[in-house]
Amino acid sequence: MFQYVIGKFFYGILTLFGVVTVIFFLFNVLPGDPARMLMGQREDSEQLQNIRKKYGFDQSLTQQYFYYLNDISPLSFHSPDKNTYTFLTEDKYDFQYLFSINKTKVVLKYPYLRESFQKNGKSVRSVILETLPNTVILAITAISIAIIFGILLGILSALYKDTFLEKTIAVVSTLGMSVPSFFSAIVFAWLFGFVLHKYTYLEMTGSLYEVGDFGEEVYIKWRNLILPSIVLGIRPLAVIIQLMRNSLLETLNQDYIRTARAKGLSMFQVIQKHALKNSLNPVITAVSGWFASMLAGAVFIEYIFNWNGLGKEIVNALNTLDLPIIMGAVLVIATLFIIVNILVDIIYGWLDPRIKF
Repeated sequence: MFQYVIGKFFYGILTLFGVVTVIFFLFNVLPGDPARMLMGQREDSEQLQNIRKKYGFDQSLTQQYFYYLNDISPLSFHSPDKNTYTFLTEDKYDFQYLFSINKTKVVLKYPYLRESFQKNGKSVRSVILETLPNTVILAITAISIAIIFGILLGILSALYKDTFLEKTIAVVSTLGMSVPSFFSAIVFAWLFGFVLHKYTYLEMTGSLYEVGDFGEEVYIKWRNLILPSIVLGIRPLAVIIQLMRNSLLETLNQDYIRTARAKGLSMFQVIQKHALKNSLNPVITAVSGWFASMLAGAVFIEYIFNWNGLGKEIVNALNTLDLPIIMGAVLVIATLFIIVNILVDIIYGWLDPRIKF
């Protein structure tokens, strides 16, 4: 298993390298001067030149690419010359000096995702750290709802096959998979946050952290988590129901299940001790994909419910062409996908010992 994890780690590094290369050249071939984006409407040729020099925009595209790789790499090289972009400054990098090669410093540091064009030079890292936890909370809540109710309804659907209950669950599951998330979000916000507000006490929009009327007090409003998490969990819930039902039906037809039943075990005991664990592999595959997507930012859900997460931040950055935030967010998203996939493969081996890494 250790060799497998190491192999997946190096595979993940190569994947991230490919992602970085694609997003860098994709966004740098867009029309427009990054220095002018940084300055906004101000027109000052001297300041433009200073900004181009400070951020390396005056260099060739290939040189800028290597600058970007050097910034985001934990192991990076820095020049002692204060006039170059790669000069090491403590206000940018939290670093640990390792050694020098011909006066060039080799340091170990956190990846530097640069600074926002539109947030007064605020670091992209701080922007992501402020918004990502809200998305993580929303994603964990949504996927928990989907897993718990999806597995339960899938088991019921398999046990009561060809009954009215099974057909009802199938209809609900089909609707959940077919209705677009943005439409579900609008309907839920209007119905439960506006029409039935006096009964549900839910708001149409709102984030986890709310600011008091005088802007001094910040408090957590868990009520705002209910609607976006339910809407975000609808589609994975529908998928899990169908996967759990089909997988469990296939498992229940195995010979070892008939043997267990012949020994006198009840159906509940058979499902709990034998069938359930062996039926979860396709469910885990679906859960891993959906959870990684949720962590990537449920863009429509967060934007409609005004949830201050990574998805909403990406939309705002796209509207203002804040390229460093977009590029940093995509890099974080890719990293999360890789980590989740490695963890899922390890869980596979725990659930089913027949799987060999």
